Amino acid sequence: MLFEEDDKNYWEQMRLGDKQALFELYNKMYFHLIRFGLKINADDELVKDCVNQIFLNLWDKRERLQPIDNVKSYLMTTLRRCMLDQLSYQDKMDLAFNKLGAEEDWSELSYEEIIINMQQDDEMREKLHDAIRQLTPRQIELIKLKFFEGLSYEQIAEHTSQTVKTAYNTIYDAIKMLRKLLK
Repeated sequence: MLFEEDDKNYWEQMRLGDKQALFELYNKMYFHLIRFGLKINADDELVKDCVNQIFLNLWDKRERLQPIDNVKSYLMTTLRRCMLDQLSYQDKMDLAFNKLGAEEDWSELSYEEIIINMQQDDEMREKLHDAIRQLTPRQIELIKLKFFEGLSYEQIAEHTSQTVKTAYNTIYDAIKMLRKLLK
């Protein structure tokens, strides 16, 4: 009962803008949520990403959050929904790629269509390079480590002498900036 009161206090302080309360809640709940998430799906990267994402979302939406009685239950439900959404999205993307591969036979494209596709790829590549140039050097470094070298957040943190949270937050901010710039 005492732990639930601590959780509720952290929740209320976080709602009022106390970042330290968010970190305390994160540190206290992280391994419970990871263990719970791994029961839903064995993909540990998916679970870790979703756990981090729900805490980032909590902070972003803290002013609109309501008081709750059972913080742990709320976080587990939110984690489950996040994971199911991610898995559903991945399934839809896989289906779309498979469908695309089945519908488009590249050998039947005309010369003009191939050139247009190449030009569009070049334009998108140039837009992406322009957007990346607007990131900080640290964000660029972490994006390269995560997406081009395929390192996990733990490996990135170890490689750059940062905490896992800092690496995740830096990459999250960089992706948010890229999405904004590429719209």
